[in-house]
Amino acid sequence: MSRRVVLIINPASANGKTGQEWPGLVAEAQRLGVRVEERITEAAGHATELAREASMAGADVVVAVGGDGTVHEVVNGLVGPGGQPFGNAALGVIARGTGRDFIRSHNIPTKAAEAIRAIAEGPIGNIDVGELIATDDPEGGRRFANAASCGVTGAIALRANQMSKRLGGTPTFLIAAFQGFRGYTNTPVHVELDGRPMDVTASAIVCAIGHSLGGGIKVAHGARQDDGLLDMVLVGDVGAKDLALNLHRLYTGTLGEHPQITHVKGVEVKVSGATPLQIEADGELAGTTPSTFRCLPGALRLVTAS
Repeated sequence: MSRRVVLIINPASANGKTGQEWPGLVAEAQRLGVRVEERITEAAGHATELAREASMAGADVVVAVGGDGTVHEVVNGLVGPGGQPFGNAALGVIARGTGRDFIRSHNIPTKAAEAIRAIAEGPIGNIDVGELIATDDPEGGRRFANAASCGVTGAIALRANQMSKRLGGTPTFLIAAFQGFRGYTNTPVHVELDGRPMDVTASAIVCAIGHSLGGGIKVAHGARQDDGLLDMVLVGDVGAKDLALNLHRLYTGTLGEHPQITHVKGVEVKVSGATPLQIEADGELAGTTPSTFRCLPGALRLVTAS
């Protein structure tokens, strides 16, 4: 029996190109024999509502057509607090954004035709998602598909979200990163990893499910999406000069060799301190610390390529 597929289309993704090209994506799906229903997002957060409605109404696959932000919203429409599912739909992705970090961590094709074919007949398995409970988060708690972090990375996300993405995900992130580091003051933070306390001066704490962020930066080299654990990467007291000297480490998977980088695994990470730190989740602004990041093992069903 063929799958019931619902596309959640963000027309603003890919710098607005998706709004022009999505009819062609639907036509390609029909050419491949995939019956699809279309839902068009109209505002921030709308993809979450549409995904939840589709899953609860019996969709087999709900597809995020957009960037990592669209994936983030759709995941929150499929998985609720504590990993409670909304319906039984699996996530599919047709990547239309600039960063594409979620599909980098999974066996999801980059080309639309191949992604549609996988959505129609690819295997479905369970992967982990993260959960974030943060201060002043307008969502009051959310799930993240790829990574969430706080500190200078939150400041970088704020800058990146205000920039045009026409240069692509990686250049945009790097420009925002240098600007963010130059204007950021590292602060003392208190971190608890599964109850074990650490007091450090840090520029960022990253809690990752996937292995990359910022358009391909291998921040958590070797991370797995099915081990039931977060990969916590603690970036110590570093600044813009250190970033410039270690650019090669960002893309070669050797970031963990830097003496100011600590990479450990755990189920739950709590972050607090005298100074509230900006948080981002899958590149979306998500409140401030104090905050709790935790892993929800196997909470998301995902369609991948055969």
